[in-house]
Amino acid sequence: MIKLIVLDVDGTLTDGKIIYTNNGDEIKSFDVSDGLAIAAWTKKFGKKAAIITGRKSSLVEKRAKDLNIEHLHQGVHNKDEVLEEILKKENISWGEVAAIGDDLNDYKMLKKAGLSFTPQNGSKYIKEIVNVVCKNKGGEGAVREMMEYIFKEDGLEEEFLNLWL
Repeated sequence: MIKLIVLDVDGTLTDGKIIYTNNGDEIKSFDVSDGLAIAAWTKKFGKKAAIITGRKSSLVEKRAKDLNIEHLHQGVHNKDEVLEEILKKENISWGEVAAIGDDLNDYKMLKKAGLSFTPQNGSKYIKEIVNVVCKNKGGEGAVREMMEYIFKEDGLEEEFLNLWL
């Protein structure tokens, strides 16, 4: 059973594009269907979630807060080391982790996770090592696809559906 989901941001929760305005403000686009499933995981089921990302962004901080994501780590070079610390703190094993990432900086973390995913447009190197290559692209429902897979595997699918029906 999965106790912790771990999310990369650029290329998974977003399409990987970073847009800057003339004022230098950063713009990211998040998929609302991803958010609905993550919020069900954290708020309705009371389960743990983490964002571990290589970049820093106040937008990611806001998104994590909106979705009740307890563990937010930005500007991270070595994701598996940060995740190891979270696991120790929460008393969770690698086998109870589901993670999604799209590029080489996610490689070690995905290799160790009990269940690993990449969006359809993830790196070919990542596609070779994950358990599931999503049909959807990053920022276009890949995380939702991951969550639905977990809900089904962990026997929570009907409960997830009943939250909205």
